Amino acid sequence: MLEQNPEKELDEIVKVVRNYEGLVRKNAIRDIYNLLRSTHAFGSPMENFGDDAAPIPYGDGYLLLATDGMMTGLLIESPYATGKASILVTVNDIYSMGGRPLGLVNVLASGNERQRTQIVEGIADGCRRFRVPMLGGHLHPDAPQDHPALSVAILGCAKKLIRNHLATAGDVLIAAVDLNGQPGSTPIVGWNTNSDKTSDELLNRLEILPRIAEENLVNAGKDISNAGLLGTLCIMLENSGKGALIDLQAIPKPSSMRFMDWVLCFQSYGFILSARPDNYKKIMSLFSEQNITAAVIGHVTDDSTVVISCGGKRKTLFDFSTEKITGISVKYFK
Repeated sequence: MLEQNPEKELDEIVKVVRNYEGLVRKNAIRDIYNLLRSTHAFGSPMENFGDDAAPIPYGDGYLLLATDGMMTGLLIESPYATGKASILVTVNDIYSMGGRPLGLVNVLASGNERQRTQIVEGIADGCRRFRVPMLGGHLHPDAPQDHPALSVAILGCAKKLIRNHLATAGDVLIAAVDLNGQPGSTPIVGWNTNSDKTSDELLNRLEILPRIAEENLVNAGKDISNAGLLGTLCIMLENSGKGALIDLQAIPKPSSMRFMDWVLCFQSYGFILSARPDNYKKIMSLFSEQNITAAVIGHVTDDSTVVISCGGKRKTLFDFSTEKITGISVKYFK
């Protein structure tokens, strides 16, 4: 892994990650964010700089509200798997912020009965796996088979939060991943670690995140999304207005997957955390108890440059002083 010609391989990683569709498609977010941010004048919402779910103060804690839309191509090619995945991704969004799910609703558009049934069966199986109820929704039964659509919204609650924009200079960066899995079967490169696990196993390992939040062990965190491991990490740093030095050789990886595929793939269980150095051993022990591999892969710097290193060579992956991914940064609004 990254040993033959580190400088050439670093150049290739920079090129591929920066042009990866799962990351590039985030570029439009800032324009939408800017148009809708003015609505925060109504009520007293918490500032949101790229969180996986919207935090809402409620009682002694918080409600968490999130939504996700599934790609049309995935619904056409793998309707059952995509319906099931819609539960996974929204559940992960709640846990990644230190919360626990309460329930979901959906909007489904499909005019083909077989396709629609497969999508709904996937949704139902996902709900059973994560023991979260689908409470309601809305159906468009006249959408053509080649234009299905599925969006799922989830409500959760948290005692304390893991935010996306509070990474602090000097923090260590931790990647927590499940290496016991196999490549996913969807058109998007993925790593499936859920199929061979019971509901108890799935929930016990997700429960690590609320515990980390409630024990104040991290400053920031994010689940590894379709932007991939490196892309997700860079988004968190962009949102935080920080940079980082990342050691690629420290990233835990299954032996069965190429490094490039690994850092780009969607992971059914994977989180990036930014924590004070004195907390990382406790964090790692919590993950280890549930057979999750956690490793320090770098540290946060007080600038806007994300640098990757390997074999003594370094390359800039992103410089947020001159470029953007989502364009949402706590620095931008100061």
